[in-house]
Amino acid sequence: LLRHRWAEGRMQAALPDELLERLGRRVAASERRHSGEIRICVEAGLPMSYLWRHAPPRERAVTLFGKLRVWDTAHNNGVLIYLLLAEHAIEIVADRGIDAHVGSAEWAAMTQRMGTAFREGRFEDGITLALEEVSALLMTHFPLADDQPDTNELPDTPVVL
Repeated sequence: LLRHRWAEGRMQAALPDELLERLGRRVAASERRHSGEIRICVEAGLPMSYLWRHAPPRERAVTLFGKLRVWDTAHNNGVLIYLLLAEHAIEIVADRGIDAHVGSAEWAAMTQRMGTAFREGRFEDGITLALEEVSALLMTHFPLADDQPDTNELPDTPVVL
């Protein structure tokens, strides 16, 4: 409980406003190259209802996947990158359109690489790496045709809870 409340004070140090702005611009640039949607969500600590139930971070990530409407894209190719600072947890939740093309081992390897960067204190590098890897997968499986306009279905700005 204390770890989750203490993490709230570390949020600004780990993810300053300038970094969040840069990440939003990177998401927007990525989405101009494919029809997928990427959301980044960072949470300092789990809500009390999750802590009392000993709910895993994955459950929270799946819940936020729905609340942030990442599932609600035309091609079912939304991806949520979720970070829980208190638990040092990283979850990637992908909609069925992109998940059908990418195996669970590939998603796990991606979160492992992010975790390595985070343990070294390189938050921006870790998130940027994941964003680039998710973008590459979406460009491979859901590229935009030359004459196809980019429809931005979800906000690009990272969500901080």
